[in-house]
Amino acid sequence: MDDFFETIGEFSYLGILFLLIALNTAPLLMPPTWIVLSSFYLLDPNLDPIILALIGATGATIGRFILKQITGMFRRFVGKDQKSNLDAIGDYLNKKRYGYTIASFLFAATPLPSNMLFVAYGLMRAKSIGLYIGFWCGRAISYYIMILFSNIALTPFLQMFEERYIGILLADAVGVGVVILFASINWQILITQRKLKFVRPKLWRF
Repeated sequence: MDDFFETIGEFSYLGILFLLIALNTAPLLMPPTWIVLSSFYLLDPNLDPIILALIGATGATIGRFILKQITGMFRRFVGKDQKSNLDAIGDYLNKKRYGYTIASFLFAATPLPSNMLFVAYGLMRAKSIGLYIGFWCGRAISYYIMILFSNIALTPFLQMFEERYIGILLADAVGVGVVILFASINWQILITQRKLKFVRPKLWRF
């Protein structure tokens, strides 16, 4: 794994950018971007934390854009009730001037994995440029903070990958569960009547 990081590191920031685009395009089984960035920084302290954070935010945003576009193609398989619910929350956010921007920023400002967020955006067919702006800004801030504290908070990436892969699987499983729960909420009733109700939890029409 050290050889892998060294190989990518030979291409400096450009190599890191393309690696992060690839990682963030995948919907599952990928390590958090902040861990990858922090690992590069620990291996090469000459890297600028600010530039590294901006590169990370850019790579993550491009990768998530691709993921959202791919996920959108699977909307045809989503059940009718779930489509209506996704459209309801999408319309609600569209009516708010900065709905998508604020929602994406608040989520991205945390170290939480964003793969399932963009899977949901893809199923909603969200088209607001604000969701990318908010996500980029939030990730740039959170990545910078995590990079600065990487020498304290980071478990070395190699150790995490070899000994704590269960954590990645668990995080992905929770993410999938959250998307199913999200799609099962009757958003129309929740938004208009402030009542929490669920529709039949059947996400795919098979």
